[in-house]
Amino acid sequence: MKLMSKRLLRGKRALTPVLSSLLLTVLAVAAMAIATSATYMITANLKDNMSERVVVEDVWFTGGAIKVHLLNVGKVSIHVSAVYVNHASQSFNSPFHLGLDQHRDLEIYYAWGTGETYYIDIVTSRGTHIASYYKAP
Repeated sequence: MKLMSKRLLRGKRALTPVLSSLLLTVLAVAAMAIATSATYMITANLKDNMSERVVVEDVWFTGGAIKVHLLNVGKVSIHVSAVYVNHASQSFNSPFHLGLDQHRDLEIYYAWGTGETYYIDIVTSRGTHIASYYKAP
């Protein structure tokens, strides 16, 4: 009887390292699954933002308005959500959408002065800023 109980106890000593190795493997696989899904979600969002490209082709200062000619050279459509002149929000011809390879005039309603320089910032719905300084004639 003593011999039999000694054999059983000897066999159980190897059980602890096997269980701990198995537990560590399961934890490592779970951590990698979470990291992979988080990376996928982050890069999918960045891909949309990086595919958004807009070019300002020309700017005209007309009576009571500033017209900005925009060209969509990106891989996604553009939706302008806000326009700022000298860091102040301005009204514009909204809703303003640009499809792929489309170009169109964005009209900003603003009383500008001759010879003045204006900082125009156009913001898309994805958060892309198209901003630069322009001088009125």
